[in-house]
Amino acid sequence: MNTPEIRAHGLMIMASVLIATSFPVGAAITNDLDAIVLTLLRFSLAALLFAPLVAWRYGLPWPGWRGLIRYSIISVFMVGFFWGMFVALRYTSVLNTATIFTLAPAITAIVSAVLLRERLAGAAKLALPVGIVGAVWVVFRGDLNALLALDLGKGDAIFLAAIISFGCYPAALKLLLRGEPMARVTFWTLATGAGWLLLLSLINAAPVVWADIPMKVYGGIAYLAVFTTLITFFIYQNSVPLIGPTRVMSYTYLNPALVLIIGLAFGEPLPPLETYPGLVLIIGATFILQRTRNVPAGGN
Repeated sequence: MNTPEIRAHGLMIMASVLIATSFPVGAAITNDLDAIVLTLLRFSLAALLFAPLVAWRYGLPWPGWRGLIRYSIISVFMVGFFWGMFVALRYTSVLNTATIFTLAPAITAIVSAVLLRERLAGAAKLALPVGIVGAVWVVFRGDLNALLALDLGKGDAIFLAAIISFGCYPAALKLLLRGEPMARVTFWTLATGAGWLLLLSLINAAPVVWADIPMKVYGGIAYLAVFTTLITFFIYQNSVPLIGPTRVMSYTYLNPALVLIIGLAFGEPLPPLETYPGLVLIIGATFILQRTRNVPAGGN
């Protein structure tokens, strides 16, 4: 493994931690502002903050209509994920969303096989379901009755659709990149995403009484825009070309464990011993996927 790949893995661990924090933060603010407007502010603020840096280091020329279409296609998948997350958190729990989030690697593997003609080695085919089982085990603390009682309600169904969108994102990114600087790709993805959301807000969003919005919402939006949108976008778009879509998405298996760790930081009790087998499965599945490379169709 070369130095850029090692750096990509380190960045993906950081991104995983940031993404895990987005669930409790999103849950804390989603009931105070329309989900479309929340996501629009998140994307717009991230794009505005990133634009001067991109312009200074790489220049920010007009990408042309073809380039704009490519970035718009890429951004659709992230808009679908973030918007769906805000809506889903109104109807379901943080732990349920963390569980459903672990389906992203399997979806990415399927999409990559179809669009990029990639196939996984035999060990990775085992790692995908093992990782899902481990993540679910951690979330439900080894309680089979709690797992069997899971009811796929409205919020769970919405977030499942959001995860399908998220799972398509890395493959679309790898398919549509044309060798441009990743910082420039990140900016135009955020900008075109904001454009989609502005259009949706004009069509569907209810009028906002800004004076009635609590200050915690603005703080939450700022945090999500900088740490869990701007920084994670940049990390994903730098990591996918280096280690591949499926290995990038395998880090989502760590999400339930990270959500629990964040809960501990805020005073929640230690998880019971019954959760530890799930943690072992998650770590094992993640390790297998990091050691296994995607194989082009027709390869050995």
